[in-house]
Amino acid sequence: MEYKDYYKVLGVEKNATQDEIKKAYRKLAVKYHPDKTKGDKASETKFKEINEANEVLSDPEKRKKYDRLGENWRQYEQHGGQQGGFDWSQYASQGSGRTYSYEGDFSDIFGNSGYSDFFDMLFGQGFGASQQRRNRTGGARRATVAKGEDMSAELEITLEDAYHGAQKIFTINGQGIKLNIKPGITDGHLLKLSGKGSPGMQGGTPGDLLLTIKIAKHPVFDRKGDDLYADIDVDLYTAILGGKASFKSFKGNVKVDIPKGSQNGKLLRLQKLGMPKYGHANEFGNLYLKLNINIPEHLSAKEEQLFKELQKLRE
Repeated sequence: MEYKDYYKVLGVEKNATQDEIKKAYRKLAVKYHPDKTKGDKASETKFKEINEANEVLSDPEKRKKYDRLGENWRQYEQHGGQQGGFDWSQYASQGSGRTYSYEGDFSDIFGNSGYSDFFDMLFGQGFGASQQRRNRTGGARRATVAKGEDMSAELEITLEDAYHGAQKIFTINGQGIKLNIKPGITDGHLLKLSGKGSPGMQGGTPGDLLLTIKIAKHPVFDRKGDDLYADIDVDLYTAILGGKASFKSFKGNVKVDIPKGSQNGKLLRLQKLGMPKYGHANEFGNLYLKLNINIPEHLSAKEEQLFKELQKLRE
């Protein structure tokens, strides 16, 4: 009889926690489920193996028994794989009152060969008990319908997408998804897409897709909540004398009033030219523009003379 390394089957360490075993089992069960592999014999065999491994490792008592056997398996091999010289009584289960993690009879899917002889030896009605006999004594069980696992993903969009709203089409887990993004969505916003996660077990409903929105850095605007921040270039003369400067916002070009005598770095507030407020129609944050005053270069002789005259007037 071949020893079954259930830890290796699930791809976990021997000191794995119950939560780690559960996660590993669910991931493999989805991958090799008959509803997904559709008749592939190798996948069917693998599906039976991972369910058998989970049946043992997910139950603390069965796992303890299995671990104890593993430590003594070499003794069995030294006797040529024969019962003689090896005390099977401490491992072979007597009776059929078992509780399965997979609450179903594998014969529902694969006929009467759901568990290996190794499993039967440990948890059946004694060494060599057949699956068919266990079916007769234990009665038929129906496969459990289980909801699929939730999945997590990220979707990056532009600040323009976040401002105007957008429709995104992408593929995940083999299925195409069309997503409508509302104006004003924020970086890190979590969207729950029901039924777009992993497929369910035995016809159960799919899990959900938890989609985190990431907004790419913008070359012009910084966003703080619903407000936008940007720099605006202003020439020296407009800053001194006052006037208007043009700026391209998400709502289009706007004329910005520059107060007389404005200092470099002065912050101007333009109301309701910031981001839309998510879920609130016709409500917007503000746009804050920081003045970046450009000092003229390559002055002519006449310009220098005029500046000198202005300097004397300020003395």
